[in-house]
Amino acid sequence: MTAVLDIAALAAHPLPRLPVAGDKEDRGAVFVVGGDMVMAGASILAGVSALRVGAGKLQIRADRTAAAAMATTVPEARIVVSASRIAAPLMTPAASASALVLGPGMDTGDAERRLAVRLLSHAGDVPAVVDAGALPVRREAGRFAGIARGRIVLTPHAGEMASMLGCDKEAIKADPLAAGRESASMFQSVMVMKGATTYVISPDGTAWRHEGGVAGLGTSGSGDVLAGAVGGLLARGAAPVVAALWGVVLHAEAGAALAAAGAPLGFLARELPDQLPIVLARICATIEAAD
Repeated sequence: MTAVLDIAALAAHPLPRLPVAGDKEDRGAVFVVGGDMVMAGASILAGVSALRVGAGKLQIRADRTAAAAMATTVPEARIVVSASRIAAPLMTPAASASALVLGPGMDTGDAERRLAVRLLSHAGDVPAVVDAGALPVRREAGRFAGIARGRIVLTPHAGEMASMLGCDKEAIKADPLAAGRESASMFQSVMVMKGATTYVISPDGTAWRHEGGVAGLGTSGSGDVLAGAVGGLLARGAAPVVAALWGVVLHAEAGAALAAAGAPLGFLARELPDQLPIVLARICATIEAAD
């Protein structure tokens, strides 16, 4: 059985209340570690999305060739300059962050996964979103599960899940819920199994089903927006499963808003973050009015 992921489910899993007179320190700091110059846009999408859901501060890793452009593109962020796959300059910002977003725009490979594991290990109890090239694979499950302990959200699509579990993509598409439950248990992480129907699954197998996405969300960079939104909610203090539930709905509703404006297909991932605070405010108002 799976529960329906809708407004009622969000009301049952509320976001932490923020201090009325609080400042950016109360809303947490997100650190995004993603790909190199040719995929730096993925880190930008994730970082901006984290701020758009209310995170207070943002840091983004960039290699030296992309740092100046990234600083100009995202003036709200502090840029941490580091060569690809070099962990040492990233350790301090990772440990001092309120939430990590690892993997947007990363290549898939052993070195990228090792970097993610080193940062997760060094960061202690800091919650994290792991996406794209940083996603773990089956042979690494024991170590990853020991590090994760339920504090990590993994956000694969069917192809990435197939790589994680070492099976065929069609097998994942045939039963995404079963694959999600297996991987959530194996990696001891909250799983966001992305697709036309998206599942959020906790390590104990509890699952929610969301069917409100629009076709236009199937576009380059859309997953980076989702990862950043979940990371921003983690930074605000939401538990991993709560951040995943809200992130999935906010992402879907942002796409629905753009589709309703007359563009069911063809809107861009970079248009989604601007919708996130509007959608978030609307959902919160709806929940409060129902109380």
